[in-house]
Amino acid sequence: MTPTVYVGALPLADGSIDFNYEGVIDQFWRLTVDGLSYGAIYALVAVGYTLVYGVLRLINFAHSEVFMLGLFGQYIGLMLLGFAPSGDAYSEGVILTVTYLGLAMLMGMAVSGAAAVGLERVAYRPLRRRGAKPLIFLITAIGMSFVLQEFVHFILPKLWPDLGGTNAQQPIILVEPTVQFSIGGADITNVTIVIVVSAVVLAGAAEMLINRTKFGRGIRAVAQDPDTATLMGVSRERVIMLTFLIGGVLAGAAALLYALKIPNGIIYSGGFVLGIKAFSAAVLGGIGNLRGALLGGLLLGLAENYGQILFGTEWRDVVAFVVLVLVLMFRPTGILGESLGRARA
Repeated sequence: MTPTVYVGALPLADGSIDFNYEGVIDQFWRLTVDGLSYGAIYALVAVGYTLVYGVLRLINFAHSEVFMLGLFGQYIGLMLLGFAPSGDAYSEGVILTVTYLGLAMLMGMAVSGAAAVGLERVAYRPLRRRGAKPLIFLITAIGMSFVLQEFVHFILPKLWPDLGGTNAQQPIILVEPTVQFSIGGADITNVTIVIVVSAVVLAGAAEMLINRTKFGRGIRAVAQDPDTATLMGVSRERVIMLTFLIGGVLAGAAALLYALKIPNGIIYSGGFVLGIKAFSAAVLGGIGNLRGALLGGLLLGLAENYGQILFGTEWRDVVAFVVLVLVLMFRPTGILGESLGRARA
């Protein structure tokens, strides 16, 4: 399955753009459905950015590579289960398909979660102990992003010859997109349903964990005032580790959903652009706000989908970031703008 291709606006002879308003109206429901499915994936990855920022005031740019490792994790999980790239979709019944999807998601979650925790322990914890300045953390995050990319690019193929390298992995297709019903002329496939429902459920579970549990209270306490939280008996290091773990696990889940949407997108650089968009979604909704991450992801997915018809497909990514800039010009804290430390049960 490849990304849906729409007929967008075309440049005129003088170099200007013919705004395709009619195309947006005619394909409104199709664009909306496809945009929500992309936006749901952005939202899950955005939760990792917003949690880490809420607790540490750190923009973890290496989170995009945590997502990328989740792509390879779920792929390896399927290979260990006996699957191989064949070009044909798995067709042994719904129960077995759901079972294998669940196992692949768990493998992706395990790899991404372990990568996120390892990243925190190896790269960020030593800097905290030395009282490093925020700029040092930012530079380290960017550096670790490249380290993880190049690990998959150059080292993974030596450890497992069928994986990594320059080319994208051949897809393992567990679910063949089939139309379940239609809304306004837009076909709703089983893949779209799985992506949107899974993302909303997982994002909701993360919010419940943060707002309704003892661990969540610890996270919010450290986000609000780490020194006071430590005096009250909250282990700051444990909270930070848990925060990275939650973000990594959700990125691993998003990796499977992304592989369902774009099965040929498993490549060492596959997390870069998506990670930037997920970070933009977190900022758009309100950095440090879990509901804001979900809202921002969905809005970003819709904006870029509408924009590629209105302005042309080559403007898809540009439109998403222009929307972000416009929102921040009028509301710098994002749409919801509430920090994690002020969240309430």
